[in-house]
Amino acid sequence: MIKNGTQHIASLRDGREVFLNGKPVGDVTSHPAFRNSIRSYANLYDYQARPENVEKMTFASPDSGRRVSRIWELPTSYEQLVERRAALEAWTEQHFGFMGRSPDHVASCIAGMYMGIDVFEQADPARAGALRDYYKYARDNDLFLTYVIVNPQANQAKSAHEQQDKYLAVGIVDQDAEGITVRGAKMLATSGIMANEVFCSCIQPLREGDEMYALSFVVPMNAKGMKVMSRKSYEENATSVFDNPLSSRYDENDAVLYFDDVKVPWERIFVAGDVSLCAKQFHATPAHVYQNYQCQVRLMTKLRFLVGLGLKISEVNGTNSFPQVREALGQLSAEASMVEAYVYGMEAKGTMVNGYYVPDRNMLYSSQVLTQQLYSKILNTLRELAGGGMIMLPSSIQDFENPELLRIIEKTQKSPVCSSEERVKFFKLAWDAVGSEFASRHNQYELFYAGASFVTKGHAYRTYDWRKATGLVDNLLSSYSLEQELARTPRAA
Repeated sequence: MIKNGTQHIASLRDGREVFLNGKPVGDVTSHPAFRNSIRSYANLYDYQARPENVEKMTFASPDSGRRVSRIWELPTSYEQLVERRAALEAWTEQHFGFMGRSPDHVASCIAGMYMGIDVFEQADPARAGALRDYYKYARDNDLFLTYVIVNPQANQAKSAHEQQDKYLAVGIVDQDAEGITVRGAKMLATSGIMANEVFCSCIQPLREGDEMYALSFVVPMNAKGMKVMSRKSYEENATSVFDNPLSSRYDENDAVLYFDDVKVPWERIFVAGDVSLCAKQFHATPAHVYQNYQCQVRLMTKLRFLVGLGLKISEVNGTNSFPQVREALGQLSAEASMVEAYVYGMEAKGTMVNGYYVPDRNMLYSSQVLTQQLYSKILNTLRELAGGGMIMLPSSIQDFENPELLRIIEKTQKSPVCSSEERVKFFKLAWDAVGSEFASRHNQYELFYAGASFVTKGHAYRTYDWRKATGLVDNLLSSYSLEQELARTPRAA
């Protein structure tokens, strides 16, 4: 049976220790801070389980024969990669790109690591076996994974082992025949409260002396000793879906995880104490490319939504015939199309790695560099198009229940294309996407989910074909010389 939303919701009632506002949450599936967003994730599984979507959204596991989500698929051709992307795109359209850590993200990471299993085999066959078995287990049970791969910031001028608290970041306390015990914190468990399991590792460069922090393992979200410390919930503070159509339903949440002497069995450990392998698991395998390719597919869809928002702002305000407005909309459409072109380009330019077809690395990183600069710019354009429309709004739906206020709303919320109620409904959406606290968090997320800008620019620099570029320059330089030119040039009398 294909995993559906009811099954996913039931799987989250597992006793996980989640804390919000100083108190334990209990059942996350019924708590007002998380229940709507959990339902939105459950809708993804319901979507893939619908009979008309099964072929597009799932494939038969080569081991169990069970239909599982295409998020776990390992494409062996360009056509198969595109087919998988169509499934990712369809899923993203269900949340309009606002759930950045949806199940397809970390599944792409683990799948990419599996594609590079030879890297693990060369370093430690036992850890390679653990990765191989776990990928199959997660795939066949269609698990929703999040990850925590960044250390708490603390003193960023110092390496992990130089921090004042030895166990600030997750590190090995001890190990035995059964596994390792870990202690410390990790950030940022985006969607962790809604996920089944968490992949814990370190994507930041580690130095000599950091061996105890060179880890890669997976544990369930209800692992004994693991505490989930949620940030402020935008969903909990959303007064209604009408007033907060995005934050009330698509707040994927972020959390700090604290591992209080958590025991991890060897069959779930992929790296333990190997600094080199910890870095290679992302960059010497297709993992980093495959997971961030998923991000660009999601962002492509999200920008499509935001561009649509821009056009509708101009229509609701009656400014869509203004030349300067059309110029702004043309710029927005070009920027969204650029991201789409990058996605199609990284697919078309992909290469075979260990028998798997992987998107082009440089086109991916180039897209990340530019989209980090792009998101804030697009939000500013939407603000300019809207003017005061996004803030000249009733305080809540309760204003509509007051006859005197309703009369004023109907008089002041005018539009050439819709009713006053429809205008308020639309601009409540626009504000939630562009200006609310939820929107501000998304702006921050799109700036940094791929790393600081110098990191993405470094990836772009390292993967660009400089030989081909400088070869063109050298070819031109070699086509003439000073001696030849002097011989051809008439001498002055």
